Amino acid sequence: MLPRLLHSLRFPYFMFLLIGGSLFGGAVYLGNALGLAACPLCILQRMAALGLVFAAGIGLLLAGSLPGRRLANLLILLVSLTGATVAAYQSYIQRVATDVQCSGEAAWWELFVDWAGEQAPLLFQASGLCSDPAWKLFGLSLAEYSLLIFAALALYAGHLLYRQLRKR
Repeated sequence: MLPRLLHSLRFPYFMFLLIGGSLFGGAVYLGNALGLAACPLCILQRMAALGLVFAAGIGLLLAGSLPGRRLANLLILLVSLTGATVAAYQSYIQRVATDVQCSGEAAWWELFVDWAGEQAPLLFQASGLCSDPAWKLFGLSLAEYSLLIFAALALYAGHLLYRQLRKR
């Protein structure tokens, strides 16, 4: 039964959904359990994880059609690249430019994060500094782990999309 499941058209989307949900749930749990203050860039990464769940849900629903799988993989690729870019920027701030804050004045995305924090404070309230790693495991911050995971997801989604685009 397991080999059949692994070769199912829906399996990659189930895994993307599981990983995205774990990223989001893990970030919320760690923030609350360890008392870590999330910064605006952390919140954007949480939103990217939710975007991954949404795109994977589309993949699960449309897995029966090649155009549906292409659309889902393109969305997953874009969301994963966005999450990786945000995580890379935060990792840069934490490792290299430690005196830099998220931005000089409130950018559009910081205003969006503030709005989301007002709507769902438990999930999206930003109160930390982007330059403060706050917690590390094996020498890597949560932003660096997020970068690794989003980059791996982007590579896999790109691989799936490439294979599907070759099928004409």
